[in-house]
Amino acid sequence: MTRDASLGRVPVVAGALLLALATIAGALGAHALPAAWSAQQVRIFNIAVRYQFFQSLGLLAMGAWLATRDLPSMPSKRRLSVQRCRAATTALLLGTVLFSGSLYALSLQAPRWLGFLTPLGGALMIVAWSVFALEAWRS
Repeated sequence: MTRDASLGRVPVVAGALLLALATIAGALGAHALPAAWSAQQVRIFNIAVRYQFFQSLGLLAMGAWLATRDLPSMPSKRRLSVQRCRAATTALLLGTVLFSGSLYALSLQAPRWLGFLTPLGGALMIVAWSVFALEAWRS
């Protein structure tokens, strides 16, 4: 049985890059920002960092799981399930960027209307995890 490691490449690379950025942001939030920002700005910023960390770890796990799949030998129904899992990784990545990105922007005092992206990103993350769980179970 051959494994298709390329299936998990994008979510693993995206997860790793987002973790690197979250580490940098976390260091800024812990050391540089509290002296220059209000407590509310720091709180919003730290929420963004926390969610970015957890969802990025999730992308790594999703990518690792996808890399163990053997698409050529799978029946078409199971292949479709794996493809849905790949779509879930995309939704998770987009949801993380929208959720944490909008909170980062708000902490930088961007226009408040950007706040509508936060629940949209959160909804994408919930959908992504739900789809991934269901499809991983099925495949």
